[in-house]
Amino acid sequence: MKLGKRKMLLVSFMLFSLFFGAGNLIFPPFLGQNAGEQMPFAIASFLITAVILPVLGVIVVAQFDGLDKLAKKVDARFAIVFTVLIYVSIGPGLGIPRAASVPFEMAVAPYLPAAAPLKIYMVLYSMVFFLLAGWLALTPNKLVERIGKFLTPSLLTLLVFLFLNFVFRGDANIAAAQTAYAEAPVVKGFLEGYQTMDTIAALNFGLVIATTIRSLGVERKKGVIRYTVYAGVFAGAILSTVYLMLAYMGMKSSGVYEIQENGAWTLRCIVKQLFGDTGAILLAAIFTLACLTTCVGLITSISQFFSKLTTKLSYKQWVYLIAGFSFLVCNQGLTTILGISVPILNAIYPMSIVLIVLGLCDSWIRGNRYIYPCTIGAVGCISILFVLDTSKVSLGVIGELCDQLPLYSMGLGWVAVAIAAVLVSGVLEMLTRLVKGNAGELAE
Repeated sequence: MKLGKRKMLLVSFMLFSLFFGAGNLIFPPFLGQNAGEQMPFAIASFLITAVILPVLGVIVVAQFDGLDKLAKKVDARFAIVFTVLIYVSIGPGLGIPRAASVPFEMAVAPYLPAAAPLKIYMVLYSMVFFLLAGWLALTPNKLVERIGKFLTPSLLTLLVFLFLNFVFRGDANIAAAQTAYAEAPVVKGFLEGYQTMDTIAALNFGLVIATTIRSLGVERKKGVIRYTVYAGVFAGAILSTVYLMLAYMGMKSSGVYEIQENGAWTLRCIVKQLFGDTGAILLAAIFTLACLTTCVGLITSISQFFSKLTTKLSYKQWVYLIAGFSFLVCNQGLTTILGISVPILNAIYPMSIVLIVLGLCDSWIRGNRYIYPCTIGAVGCISILFVLDTSKVSLGVIGELCDQLPLYSMGLGWVAVAIAAVLVSGVLEMLTRLVKGNAGELAE
């Protein structure tokens, strides 16, 4: 069966909305403001980790019929641990609570009366937020219509409205780049893409999109993969356009406002200049819509995974559990959540990137039994060492050796390690074949 253009568009809108959440709103304008005149270089590399890799991740996971099957290429035990870690970190442990706390702390709390009890308001806001997200997640078969038909067009309309108003009415002055962007805008932009968490999220959403396409009547795997590619490319194009708009507003504002704490404050300054205090309604609507759709997608994908992993709880019970736990974590505050997220992302992201790249090359490398475990194992080790190093844990001689790796200080030491591991796996495979060949000759 073929999907019509309307259904294909709705699936693409749904995928865009699953990706576009809290970090996607915060980081591009912050990048633009900090990068200033270097923004074009920074945003170009940002799009690699925030758009290209996530889209490829969705396609790879759809091709393998789930993250767990892709991760089994490394090892069966690794597949369970890594998959659970990914789902917990992107879900109730980090991603979902962040998606709920960002709209409140950045678009609601600043406009409440000075004496307002913020904790109580946060509890009430997050309770309504998770009740709505949980209700939407209870019927995954209706996500295409609800998200693709209503929520995404509403969000895009508000974002375009804000951008056009800024272009024609906004204060503009481009400043010089801040230190990190002045020295290495391409590397800094690449690493900032980590913060969107979309490459990790793609490992979740790939199966959601594939399942959605099958529910629309596409049964053959080739058809599912083809339409997943279409949806990924179109959703990626929308993501790129939105990122460019947000980064452009940040860049043009870099010489107007002082460097803010994060991109949400940058957007607040822009909205207030354009619409005054009433702009709070627009900002709250944009943040809530963006974060709600991502939250629903995460709850759905994680509940589907755990309901298949164990039959003790049904899909609906997992929805209730994940939404409830996320509600509790969310009320610990955005600063706490973001403080935990950076080291976890630095540890997981490189492995996710390499797993996606290897998955894309699977048809060419499947004859090498060592390439997945060697490469993922090496990248995982160096990523954990980097997190420990940046956390001021003394690594002694090991730390000194790590410092010798190219780009290590910038957080990209894993690239050289991955290349070396691929070469080592090739040598190991060749030696194994030689040994088996010699053993076979002796047996004869």
